[in-house]
Amino acid sequence: MPLPRYRYPSDTSDLEWALLERLLPTPACRTPKGGAPEKWPRRRVVDAIRYITDNGTKWRAQPADFGIPWRTVFGYFARWAKGGVLRHILDQLRRRLRLDRRRCPWPVRVIVDSQSVKGAETVSKATRGYDANKHINGRKRHLLVDQDGLLVDLLVTPADVQDRDAARVLLARLHAEHPEIVLVWADNGYGGDEFSTWAQTSLGITIKVVSRPKDAKGFVLLPKRWVVERSNSWTMRARRNARDYERLMSHAEAHIQWAFITLMTRRLTRRNRRTEAVPTTLATAA
Repeated sequence: MPLPRYRYPSDTSDLEWALLERLLPTPACRTPKGGAPEKWPRRRVVDAIRYITDNGTKWRAQPADFGIPWRTVFGYFARWAKGGVLRHILDQLRRRLRLDRRRCPWPVRVIVDSQSVKGAETVSKATRGYDANKHINGRKRHLLVDQDGLLVDLLVTPADVQDRDAARVLLARLHAEHPEIVLVWADNGYGGDEFSTWAQTSLGITIKVVSRPKDAKGFVLLPKRWVVERSNSWTMRARRNARDYERLMSHAEAHIQWAFITLMTRRLTRRNRRTEAVPTTLATAA
């Protein structure tokens, strides 16, 4: 049965699917080890995941017209999040967008920021905390983005975790995967000689704090920091991310990753949506 072209605004276009299909893991039935053919079309699975992220729906309330059991969709969501599939997709899509803007494929300078969000009753006591600065009981998202605001890496923690403590984990992982990154712009929450010295000596990364002018009144647009603030707003466009509902922090990270995957696939394909002609260069993203 052919897939309908559109059902919901969150659905993939033909061009978006041409990008994503090549970046997903090879089905077991096509590997040397072999395996049973997959029962459900992957495009429909991806559309269902994007629907949940975009609309903030409960998994059990997934619309029936997707034709796939919600447990199956959630199973794909959890496996791809745990297996690093979403990180791989994000890296390749960001690389394509940077090349389109005539930038180096991999960033060497990034911006970091945190955002506290309220946790729903499904968030356990062990994985939530109280952010005394923002007066929020829930979790904190730590985002690393490039100069275009595209997601490079992220970490979700209880809201009472200090920014510098989370940044140590995040930057150590970032350095292992992207040793070319040498500069991080941050706000005052990441200041302090001890942290900046550790980053420089252990990772070779310079921490540059962008502070608000002392005599400033009201809203002030701060260089570099506004980029990651905009990325935080992109995250919140997906209603599943307006509040943290996830029992696992890794699943909270996955919904943010899916929000950026949707944003990037649409940017890459919007120039060709009218014709729906798949560019021959898409294969280079795999």
